[in-house]
Amino acid sequence: MLDEPLSALDSQSRLAIGNDIFNIIKREGKSAIMVTHDLAEALSTSDRIVLLSKSPGSIKKIYTVDFNGNNDSYERRKDEKFSIYQDEIWRNLDVNI
Repeated sequence: MLDEPLSALDSQSRLAIGNDIFNIIKREGKSAIMVTHDLAEALSTSDRIVLLSKSPGSIKKIYTVDFNGNNDSYERRKDEKFSIYQDEIWRNLDVNI
């Protein structure tokens, strides 16, 4: 369980450590749950994103994130699918802008 593991880091460190965490989990064949409020971070370091509803929290939607086996968080952010996923998830967030 990782609770906001990258939140106190600068952008460059977030990408590097996010890559390290993602690759260690993959290499070891483990599963992990990472809690984050940063959608870009979730997309760049995850295979699956679980979107929770407002209180009381329940699962609103589960997204499978597929970047064709690319596990590099920086490269994922440059992939055209990144903005497609981001837009889709953003539309399902409970936000008032």
